[in-house]
Amino acid sequence: MKSRTPKVLHEICGRTLVGHVVTAARELSPQELVVVVGHGREQVAAHLAEIDPAARTAVQEQQNGTGHAVRMGLEPLGGAVDGTVIVVCGDTPLLTGATLKKLAETHVADGNAVTVLTAEMPDATGYGRIVRDGVSGAVTAIVEHKDASESQRAIREINSGVFAFDGRLLADALGKVRTDNSQGEEYLTDVLGILREAGHRVGASVAGDHREISGINNRVQLSEARRILNDRLLTEAMLAGVTVVDPASTFVDATVTFEPDALVHPGTQLLGRTHVAAGAEVGPNCRLTDTKVGADARVDNAVAYSSEIGEGASVGPFAYLRPGTRLGVKAKIGTYVETKNATIGEGTKVPHLSYVGDATIGDYTNIGAASVFVNYDGEAKHHTTVGSHCKTGSDNMFVAPVTVGDGAYTAAGSVITKDVPAGSLAVARGQQRNIEGWVARKRPGSAAAKAAEAASGKSDGES
Repeated sequence: MKSRTPKVLHEICGRTLVGHVVTAARELSPQELVVVVGHGREQVAAHLAEIDPAARTAVQEQQNGTGHAVRMGLEPLGGAVDGTVIVVCGDTPLLTGATLKKLAETHVADGNAVTVLTAEMPDATGYGRIVRDGVSGAVTAIVEHKDASESQRAIREINSGVFAFDGRLLADALGKVRTDNSQGEEYLTDVLGILREAGHRVGASVAGDHREISGINNRVQLSEARRILNDRLLTEAMLAGVTVVDPASTFVDATVTFEPDALVHPGTQLLGRTHVAAGAEVGPNCRLTDTKVGADARVDNAVAYSSEIGEGASVGPFAYLRPGTRLGVKAKIGTYVETKNATIGEGTKVPHLSYVGDATIGDYTNIGAASVFVNYDGEAKHHTTVGSHCKTGSDNMFVAPVTVGDGAYTAAGSVITKDVPAGSLAVARGQQRNIEGWVARKRPGSAAAKAAEAASGKSDGES
């Protein structure tokens, strides 16, 4: 990956590669889930503690092959377990829980000692090949690409690296794996031959989509997997009643949820735990992260983080909702408005060119254009409260902490530094003073002076 970040911690669609695999594995409700860590194990273990605290970790100090990794994974469980052991790879983010369930069910139903998940690949280069008995079709061996003959490399059915094992037989066979191969490693695939030679049944479960088992080894493959997963997520949404106008320019995380009749316009990114309710319309050109969009709300050309947009509310175009923003029913945030840690009541409007930070605004209030909630004194943040049914003038500064009572008005151009009682009009601006003839005296001959002369019908020398 040519990265400081361990491969399995690279992200697509809101989860790390290993996060996607852990999520799929959890769909089987396993009694134990063990993740074998090696390179960058401190980072990986810390990440696992965040996303799945119940998962165990096992350390593979030296990278001695897949068989060695599985032996390390069994150690926290006592070295052997009863029942079925499923082995998956940490870099296969497209693998689904449904495919793993099918693998487990096939394994039990067929009475296999081991069942390998396979797939038919258009190009099998780099993958271990599945060698089958020409008569019975049983799996006889898995041959790694670098150890395969020319005829074996022509085989398109490949090993996914995902297996179901009888736990006791697996532990016993791992002790018999040798390292006489081109890499001098313990291959997990050798377990199949060991068990078969011992007279045990080796079977296969074929994945319905070969792309599910694709491993990630570089940034090109990472991008390709992101596109596939994004398409899968959008398809699921559309089949559930969501309109996605242009899937090619729409990106969603695996944790995003929708309700039927949501509408997503082009150029939109929906990330994290974002939820779009029924009838809501998002886009074009929006980026929403961990944001709830209420029913029938409209969000246009906006960015939002950790915010709540109420039912029927309107946001944008060109608005920025920062964490802690909560918009009430049919509230409005207009063009070039930024909000942060602000609760804005039902029907309240902040239509133009304003900043509302650390504030509570009541219902059906109108905030005038170019208003600023001055919340920071250089050391601490302070809160502003504006009541319901207020009308604040354009170009107001609300210097927190300050309260404007219900039904109050503030005059345009005011700097509000004191509380405004309910029903009052606050005027906080200097008196205007006109100094006549100033331009003619201070800027003689300028365009402004000539315009003023023409408007007055007098020359500069006339009284």
